[in-house]
Amino acid sequence: MRVLGVLVWAMLVAALLTPLLQGWRRRRGPEGDELVKDPVCQTYVVRSRAIVQEMGGAPLYFCSPACARRYAAALGG
Repeated sequence: MRVLGVLVWAMLVAALLTPLLQGWRRRRGPEGDELVKDPVCQTYVVRSRAIVQEMGGAPLYFCSPACARRYAAALGG
């Protein structure tokens, strides 16, 4: 009977702590871990490591400064 009580208590603690730990892990990770596509070379790069340039009010993500320059040159700027 004591084992059953400990098991129920452990399940209750796990059920209460799981959402807290998942939220902590989400906040803890570096922002921008999602992949974004470079419009020039079509490669994917981690957002936190991408070269970001605002164009037309929206951010564009590039894998390198060279791709950002190529994109700007293609636009005539």
